Amino acid sequence: MTARSTEIVAVPPEPLTHWLRTVVPQLPVGDGPVAVERISGGHSNLTYRITDAAGGRWALRRPPTGMVLATAHDMSREWRFISALAGTPVPVPPPVAFCADPEVIGAQFYLMEFVDGDVLGDEASGHRLAAGESRRTAGLDAVDVLADLHAVDPDAVGLGDLRRPGGYLDRQLRRWHRQVHESSVPDLSAVDTAHARLVERAAALPPSDVRIAHGDFRLGNLAVGPDGRVRAVFDWELAALGDPLADLGWLIASWGRPGDEVLPTISGPSLVDGYADRDELVARYVQRSGRDVEHLAFYVAFARWRSACIGAGVYSRYAGGVMGVQEADQGSARLEALQTQARAALAALDE
Repeated sequence: MTARSTEIVAVPPEPLTHWLRTVVPQLPVGDGPVAVERISGGHSNLTYRITDAAGGRWALRRPPTGMVLATAHDMSREWRFISALAGTPVPVPPPVAFCADPEVIGAQFYLMEFVDGDVLGDEASGHRLAAGESRRTAGLDAVDVLADLHAVDPDAVGLGDLRRPGGYLDRQLRRWHRQVHESSVPDLSAVDTAHARLVERAAALPPSDVRIAHGDFRLGNLAVGPDGRVRAVFDWELAALGDPLADLGWLIASWGRPGDEVLPTISGPSLVDGYADRDELVARYVQRSGRDVEHLAFYVAFARWRSACIGAGVYSRYAGGVMGVQEADQGSARLEALQTQARAALAALDE
């Protein structure tokens, strides 16, 4: 099956167009069915560009078409977060409408305004910002947005009911440890050792205030303009009320720099010359948020360990042969990458 045919099945234009005309009549859909083009997504929630005959554009988010866990990919949850944050200093795509009826396109989905911007998701994309101040601005402005997110009072924006009993880190450590042991990874010794030490260290941390944690905050989930300023924050599927420093640790663990001896969790744009260094990002966050980052090494270790757990799930899909046509060494490369992050988590705990 071609990529184009997969897109049509995932978001069939005719029923979507009918829904738009019926439920969202304020949108100028025009004559004929809308055009549907997938613009991001792999094994996470999928994003599509929706274009009408007059050139109007929106973005649609829906779950993946396969391998969906029963408790994952809750589109109403994403919708709640962007709806709650609209009107705050956090730049989110303006929400348009939510569809709870899976019969329309085969799954729940929501529609938001389309935000023009560059999503810098890998090392090569780092060159798309012109060398100079815009590259440095991208990192610093991302941190400013993160601090703005963590300044939002969940109760004030109607998200207070999402609080859960117990500590955020405790829940995360239990959840990911359980999932990694459901994977096909043959050797989990480094993951387990890091987990035991993280549990021990987490118990000794000072209490954290409960804020909105994005869960995957990095340049690959932001749209930036040519000047490097953040225009929108996307991909809220892992968002929760939790420890804000977990977001900062995740950003720093993914923020690779030229010459690093330890690989970042994700091969991102900051590996290119001209982007801000990690110390600059941390200092900017402290300045903007006023938070104590004395224990940041723990949160970086936690981010690396969590990345290893996520990588175990990806490796399992390779090992199970459900990833489609792949290069022969992809599974082994994924396995080595997750072991590298587990070992890096242990090293970060020693800092």
